[in-house]
Amino acid sequence: MTVCGCVFCSCAERVLENDLAFAIYDRYPVSVGHMLIIPKRHLPSYFDITTEERLSIFALVDDCRLMLQAKFNPNGYNIGINDGEAAGQSVWHCHVHLIPRYFGDVDNPRGGVRGAIPEKRIY
Repeated sequence: MTVCGCVFCSCAERVLENDLAFAIYDRYPVSVGHMLIIPKRHLPSYFDITTEERLSIFALVDDCRLMLQAKFNPNGYNIGINDGEAAGQSVWHCHVHLIPRYFGDVDNPRGGVRGAIPEKRIY
């Protein structure tokens, strides 16, 4: 652990990185290939990071997608950020989830990220 005690700040298992962000596989994946893209600076909220950090994060989202497409050939992706306790954030270091999706991984994927509130997912 680092002085701040953050699991992301001390993470050595980087799959891809650029100057301002890095990507790792999620330790508790919801699907095969689930990745986290993380700014190198320790800030809890997406709304605290700079424009340059946002650009670096989403450049890595694109790079990770290319890698996952070649390695696992998913049929789609969910991209999401849990920002704040009410949104389900559990690690207080901003991060973006890149979740590969596969036909048949759920009975009906309609609603996608709307499933954060299950009764609102299907519309």
